[in-house]
Amino acid sequence: MEWRCVGLGWPAGVPVLRWAGGRTSSLAYGQAVGFRAVGERRCVGARGNACPLRAVVPGRATQARCPECARLDRAFSVAADRVPDDPRTYRVYLAWFGPGLVKVGITAEERGSVRLLEQGAVAFCWLGRGPLMAARRTEELLRAALGVPDRVPYARKRAVRGALPDWGERARELEELYGRAVALDGWAEALRRLDFEAVDHAPAFGLAALAALAALEGEATGVVRELVADGSVGGRLVAAAGPDLHLEVAGGRGLLVVDTRVLVGWTLVRADAGGGVSVPVREVRGEEAGGGGAEQEGLF
Repeated sequence: MEWRCVGLGWPAGVPVLRWAGGRTSSLAYGQAVGFRAVGERRCVGARGNACPLRAVVPGRATQARCPECARLDRAFSVAADRVPDDPRTYRVYLAWFGPGLVKVGITAEERGSVRLLEQGAVAFCWLGRGPLMAARRTEELLRAALGVPDRVPYARKRAVRGALPDWGERARELEELYGRAVALDGWAEALRRLDFEAVDHAPAFGLAALAALAALEGEATGVVRELVADGSVGGRLVAAAGPDLHLEVAGGRGLLVVDTRVLVGWTLVRADAGGGVSVPVREVRGEEAGGGGAEQEGLF
């Protein structure tokens, strides 16, 4: 049985690694994690369809798709405004990643807060709900009027994750922006404003343990942004946020971040969690400073 990774997910607000075929591996903070990449990294296809070529994709790519599958995926993307007649109800939100790091976005109402967990939003609040294009127009209005982006680079999110202000300060910053947002004229008429309620994801991400360890050992010193055949990663899982796993690694490496987007497309097998890391690690700098042939029943 092949364990080909298709990404980190957040069902029910907890992190799991997902595998081709629908299997999942639960992740618990404090557990030992160890895996080794085998074979080649293959395209994961698009829109639920396997890549007909099983194309090999570069190890450093954050999207494990060949050019043809990437075009197909983009052709049906709500984010790219390729599905304007989507009948679902959408919500507009403010996502908070750290002091001054706030973005505005939209997500299908049926997904709840999953999209915010996937992005690594430490806190968020809803702004309004309504049809897709009304949500999109209001998102653009708010982005321009509030001076906030629709994207925050992962490097900046990682840089502040280990030393965040307390919940009261996070909620106050969100509430101030919420007040400015709902007071604006020009909202799409079909979009209904929602009452303010700040939601905290710090417990789901394990950020208290990350902050405590960072205070003792310092912030993460590197990011695993590429796997290689027979390369392994091992350590103790301290926290997770968005696509990132924060590992305490033996051998003097301290805290490392594993960007699980680069795990996608690889077949992974168990490895010694105490064996450290034998794949390329990119040092944090600047804005980033912050089975023996037998069938395996699960990865961890």
